[in-house]
Amino acid sequence: MNQASNGARQVTSEGKPQFPTPLSAIQRYGLAVLSVALALGAALLLERFRFRDVEVPLLLFAVAVSAWYGGAGAAVTALVLSCLGFAYFFVEPIYSFYIGRSDLPYFLAFAAFASLVTWFSTVRRRVEQELRRARDELQIEVAERTRQASLLNLTHDTVFVRDMDNVVAYWNRGAQELYGWTSEEAIGKRSHDLLGTVFPAPSEDIREELLRTGRWEGEVKRTKANGTEVVVSSRWSLQSDDQGRPTAILETNNDITDRKRREDEIERLNQELAGRSAELAGTNKELEAFAYSVSHDLRAPLRHMAGYTELLQKRTSAALDEKSRHYMAMILESAKRMGNLIDDLLSFSRIGRAETQKTVVSLEQLVKEALNEVRQETAGRNIVWKIGALPNFYGDRSMLRLALVNLLSNAIKFTRTRAQAEIEVASTDGDKGETVVFIRDNGVGFDMKYVNKLFGVFQRLHQSSAFEGTGIGLATVQRIIHRHGGKVWAESLVDGGATFYFSVPKP
Repeated sequence: MNQASNGARQVTSEGKPQFPTPLSAIQRYGLAVLSVALALGAALLLERFRFRDVEVPLLLFAVAVSAWYGGAGAAVTALVLSCLGFAYFFVEPIYSFYIGRSDLPYFLAFAAFASLVTWFSTVRRRVEQELRRARDELQIEVAERTRQASLLNLTHDTVFVRDMDNVVAYWNRGAQELYGWTSEEAIGKRSHDLLGTVFPAPSEDIREELLRTGRWEGEVKRTKANGTEVVVSSRWSLQSDDQGRPTAILETNNDITDRKRREDEIERLNQELAGRSAELAGTNKELEAFAYSVSHDLRAPLRHMAGYTELLQKRTSAALDEKSRHYMAMILESAKRMGNLIDDLLSFSRIGRAETQKTVVSLEQLVKEALNEVRQETAGRNIVWKIGALPNFYGDRSMLRLALVNLLSNAIKFTRTRAQAEIEVASTDGDKGETVVFIRDNGVGFDMKYVNKLFGVFQRLHQSSAFEGTGIGLATVQRIIHRHGGKVWAESLVDGGATFYFSVPKP
């Protein structure tokens, strides 16, 4: 009976509801019998002390107790027993179950009133149980919501909830840290008014998308409590009830003000870079056109100079002394060198203007062709050639061939002072998925402190009287390799030979 009288269910330590253990059938009907027996005993005892008409209230109370704690079955049992006990002990003739006609209405009124008490007690018991169940469920939900809210307050992410009229209903610590308003200041305010929200699109369109898809995300501008503006990445999730009606909006925000500032700065720099690149491209185009035009314009006076010098040399050679003939030879030599400079300058200019026609190229075949082209430079020379295994390249065939010709010609030239020249052409794998080709010689070499000048236009590390050249060949090689996405470099010792490397990404 103590368990039954507790009525409401209890809650375990884990927050789960726990209902009282229901009475068994024996307990329920035993309760009915005991309640009626006690009521009859009390009524008989009170009657002995000359208390009259107490049996009806006591028996009705017994029926009510049976209905409240035992249910409908126990109530019916208590009602039947009460009627029998009332007829046996309190209706004439006493100690019999006979009921006279005059007592029948009184007896039926008792039975009807007892039935009404039974019905009322049963209904009230059921209603009270439902109310207790609803109260306990509400307590559990409140506890769960409170626990969730406590967890949300542990994060520094901005989280708040607003109803469909944009009135703030929940405001976590992250929102307070970002925007500066406490939960007491924010709850109950319209979020868009409080934060001065500036949307990337009309708010009606955003609301329509939210209602249609249940979510929305984008970047919005907002104003903090101290007046400063922030840009946040905002994500909205729509909450609906059991009938699918929208009830609230959960919004999370991340501050991206610094990121947007960096993106804007990068965009500005990119625009400046694009402008400068376009300007530089135009300038380079003008310079190349100028070099091409100047080179062509220089050819006519140069041809005249060389031609008339040769005519003058033929007509006056007998009349000139040795020094004058030397002067004439120097003029012709300078004109020839000037012609070579113009040719190299034109070649260098064409490399900058020409588009690369990339295909898979056999480097071994290109080396053979380059050797055939420089063969005349090796006439009468003792040169030991070492040609290693060479892979295929993916690049412009004519440009790569020109680069190899320049590098091989360079090696042949600077080994001229050796009784036996040694020139090696081979390849190896680079560190970044590239193929590295090198041309090594045992020539005069150069001082590495001047290596930065090596690939500049018209840059020379040796006297022209010792080794001829225009100073454009290595610059042309560098331009070709750069256009293939590679790099070129060199290593050397003075009088210890030199090695020139270039790398190209593997096909």
